[in-house]
Amino acid sequence: MTKAAELAKWGEVSTNGQVSGRRNIIINGAMQVAQRGTSQAGITVSANEGYTTVDRFGVFGAAHAGVLTAAQVADGPSGFANCLKLTCTTADTSTAAGELQHLETRFEGQDVQQIKKGTADAEKVTVSFYVKGDANATYQLELQDQDNSRFNAQTFAVTTDWTRVVLTYAADVDDGSSPFDDDNALSLRLVFWFNAGSTYTGGTFTSNTWHETANQRCGAITNFFDSTDRRFFITGLQMEVGSQATPFEHRSFGEELALCQRYAWKYGGNISDEYLANVGFYSDGNSIIFGQVRHPVIMRTTPTLIVVGSPKVKANGSATTGFTPVIASTSVLGGFIDMQKNSHGLTSTDQTVINCGATTDHFFFDAEL
Repeated sequence: MTKAAELAKWGEVSTNGQVSGRRNIIINGAMQVAQRGTSQAGITVSANEGYTTVDRFGVFGAAHAGVLTAAQVADGPSGFANCLKLTCTTADTSTAAGELQHLETRFEGQDVQQIKKGTADAEKVTVSFYVKGDANATYQLELQDQDNSRFNAQTFAVTTDWTRVVLTYAADVDDGSSPFDDDNALSLRLVFWFNAGSTYTGGTFTSNTWHETANQRCGAITNFFDSTDRRFFITGLQMEVGSQATPFEHRSFGEELALCQRYAWKYGGNISDEYLANVGFYSDGNSIIFGQVRHPVIMRTTPTLIVVGSPKVKANGSATTGFTPVIASTSVLGGFIDMQKNSHGLTSTDQTVINCGATTDHFFFDAEL
């Protein structure tokens, strides 16, 4: 794009009022934050599915034999240090009716009210992103209205070079559908399709049209699992109200991390032999060592506790094993980690802390959509 064309585009965007405020509705679109780790192999329908590497982006599927690896890699286009890379490691060349495989990011209803969906004033939505693959391919991006079971999809092309894809989706005006719920529950999914059976392809697919028919959801796309040579790279995802794609809105790592922590955050495991703050108080009854935890941000909902590795209790400087971590009295603001062990023999005079002896030991608070 020439400088004159870029200035003209910005003039149009400015006139439409699209520059003001935060434009990008997507969190972590530059693939900066990966609290769970930078790589996850062996992702199948039954194992390691969901949010595994880059925050806010998960792999989901159904009735599928293909296996892939997801990884945050330093291979982005100019202006982007990172991208998400998907690699097919086990092929599945025969696609059964109910098979599907998605890469998704999800949105709370209260965060997409500006789209005005299901009203007479409904807005168009433009999604842009940078993408490349191992070979030419065709995949699909769908907006899925979770509240009203309505779908709108468009296919896009992938080449071996980084290209920016821009897709503008029609407004879903007031035709009997309802607006997104104004709450903290799942209302909208942004869904990248990599494989689909006849359950989703058997009808007549019409690009960029809102509908409620399952077998019209997916068009003619490449089966990502047709070969273990398949690769898919993506970064720079932006979703904004209106029909014009603007340059990617870069946010600082700290901003993106805080936005991600509303849905999940890692406690401990940042350094070897880490002592967690505000923990390690003795509880009467000789069965629990507990510590108070305050979440870094207000979480979306009351989180569950995922224990990774083997956090331990240290008493008077020595590790004591056999404790079972349990989250207690938790809320969106914080809670307690109870390290439970019957007859542990410690007393209130013992100096106790919860210890993560290695970077692989930590707690993960999960409130994902």
